[in-house]
Amino acid sequence: MNFGYFCNTTNWDKKPYTQLLDEAREITEYCDQNNWNSIWYTEHHFNHEGMESCTNPLMMCTDAAARTKNIRLGQACNVITFHNPIRLAEDIATLDQMSKGRVEVGIGRGVYGREAINMNKEADLKDQAKNFRLFSETLDIMKKAWSEDFFSHKGEFYTYPSPNFIWQHDMSPPRENVVDLKTNELKQISVLPKPYQKPFPPISQVVDGERSIQWAAENGLNTIMWIPTVKALKKRFEIYKEAKSKAENRDVPLGEGISLVRDMFVAETMEEAEKMAGEHIVNYMRWVCHWRGLGNHMDPDEKLPETKNKLDLLNYEFLHKRNLLFGTPEFVIEKIKELQQELNLQNLQVWSNFPGIKHEDCMRSIKLFTEEVIPNIKPIDTNIQRAS
Repeated sequence: MNFGYFCNTTNWDKKPYTQLLDEAREITEYCDQNNWNSIWYTEHHFNHEGMESCTNPLMMCTDAAARTKNIRLGQACNVITFHNPIRLAEDIATLDQMSKGRVEVGIGRGVYGREAINMNKEADLKDQAKNFRLFSETLDIMKKAWSEDFFSHKGEFYTYPSPNFIWQHDMSPPRENVVDLKTNELKQISVLPKPYQKPFPPISQVVDGERSIQWAAENGLNTIMWIPTVKALKKRFEIYKEAKSKAENRDVPLGEGISLVRDMFVAETMEEAEKMAGEHIVNYMRWVCHWRGLGNHMDPDEKLPETKNKLDLLNYEFLHKRNLLFGTPEFVIEKIKELQQELNLQNLQVWSNFPGIKHEDCMRSIKLFTEEVIPNIKPIDTNIQRAS
């Protein structure tokens, strides 16, 4: 199994930002020195509350690239609907060159309306269909920019090159595929640099709903999932397997192409894990579930009792039995083995620097996970198949 650390930097306690960066660097360097497969940073904006405080995962990855030797550098995710596709493609390719091919590209459509409407009005989440079209077109342009020496694009949101632009320079000999030899109108452009990995780095889409899971599989993307229970994840894994098998005309093993993020806190006792981190993960989930409700935490066909407020059931006990890797090393090992047996899980990302948690407690948990959990997770047969 590949283990990654999801470094979702938070600043609930309003630390100096330099301290926040130093703490993220300590996590990153520790994971690199202790043979973790990957480190992941995320993108959020305008979060003065302090729940999510990283605005630029590519800059975080660039800093990490200079401080590490082996660990792969992921973004979970770049919200590509917020960005100019060519500039984003250039930045990712430059990072891939700087790191000599250690980049994992994570992409998403955005989940918070406050971010979307202020970063790019075309990405307004109130119009989900338009947001998806923007997402798809942006990704298409990025792939062209990476894989084609010269390219053109004409779509709903972007046209490259810009129409009617005349290009003529003595040091740029005219080429028929680049300019119209009669009018000198620019016909194609070339984006540099190209990625170190060919034709481009692995791409993973952060997904939740069935439609997104199926679309990712049909379009050759890996996926990243987060909250659901094992029973709910099983259905999602099977949807991805079926769609990917059909798209690639082969029998894709269950779990291939999927990374799962789990909230993790390892301590010497179950009680200590709850005492040190329980309140903090509940507070974070109150932030997330304000919009989503509790549906993502439920088993298929599960009915929750009605309450006055939609989050009245949200507490540590509710979360722990559903999806938390909180507890002793032995408990966490058994939970990961369950993920392997039920889902053939091959890629696990964990995070533990929750809003409000002490950095030294977070580091202690990571070290316990590294020293007492990872060595006890054995690979399983990757040819395991699950009935669809």
